[in-house]
Amino acid sequence: MATGSGEHERTMAFAEIALGQIGALGLPAIPRNYEIFYAYATGYHSDLNQAINAGLRRSGTLSAAELGQIYDRYLSPTRLTDRIGGIGAQVVDQIDEVMKTIRATLGSARSCHDSLVDATLRVGKTKDESLRQLIESLVTIAKEMENGNQALAHQLNTCKQRVDQLQQKLEELRCENLTDPLTSLANRQYFDQALRRTIAEASRTARPLSLLLADIDHFKKFNDAFGHVTGDQVLRLVAAAMKQNIKGADLAARYAGQEFAVMLPNTTLRQAKTVAEHIRRSVMTKELRKRSTGEQLGRITVSIGAAAYRQREPAQALIERADLSLHAAKHSGRNQVMGETESALTSLVDCRVE
Repeated sequence: MATGSGEHERTMAFAEIALGQIGALGLPAIPRNYEIFYAYATGYHSDLNQAINAGLRRSGTLSAAELGQIYDRYLSPTRLTDRIGGIGAQVVDQIDEVMKTIRATLGSARSCHDSLVDATLRVGKTKDESLRQLIESLVTIAKEMENGNQALAHQLNTCKQRVDQLQQKLEELRCENLTDPLTSLANRQYFDQALRRTIAEASRTARPLSLLLADIDHFKKFNDAFGHVTGDQVLRLVAAAMKQNIKGADLAARYAGQEFAVMLPNTTLRQAKTVAEHIRRSVMTKELRKRSTGEQLGRITVSIGAAAYRQREPAQALIERADLSLHAAKHSGRNQVMGETESALTSLVDCRVE
């Protein structure tokens, strides 16, 4: 009982230190930052602590981009599974090398065994009994070596198969961790990480990057009228439209509820609006039917906001401008695409349409 109480007190002490650090640095108390500074307070991740200390020495605080990089490198679940997967691949490679050696040894052992058997036949009628016994002993040893190598090869094959199975299961778990189970798009966690990485790349290369945020029009009314099963069908329909209209390094995600996000690397705002328009039309042209009865439920529409990355801005600034464009699209009548440069945005002052 005392042990449990002591552990609780220690955990709460770490939590208090983490929150104190977040407050002292003026950082938002979001789950990611709490996880980073809780790990920092425990001192269990020396590399993480060194990275934080180095950042604090440079500027006295840590930017959102720096915190994102620290999280991705030291704490992200995807980072852990990638490392485990890499280790598994190395194990398989080493097993392959050992197998090559054993196969070569098996070939040599068989050759030696065959040569000794041939020698036994040739000296079968010799009067030198000791020579015949020596050759027969060598034949027996060679056969035992061959059998032992074959057994070892079999064991290694079995081991490799198990490693392959573990890697497959790990990849399945990784996909589950990164994917929204309903739509099979990327989930919010993975999208946020990918967006930070892509922004860092766009900042380094000065290549364009655009972001789309899309929202299903009147989804709540539709969901209330026809039920959650049909509502789920609507979400899958929109997800399918997004998959059909993106390519390459583009990434679509279920961002929140009925809201979706699309990251478009190497894409200007004008090109992004074209992609958004294709998605909007693809959704609008699909006829929705109730699966259980075949009843026609009409068509659904989406409103989409687009924004382009500006050099050295954090991910949150890009997201906020895309979100403002989305609300402008809904405020202007829904079922349309609105870019951040549209004139409608200038007259939109913190407007939020349900």
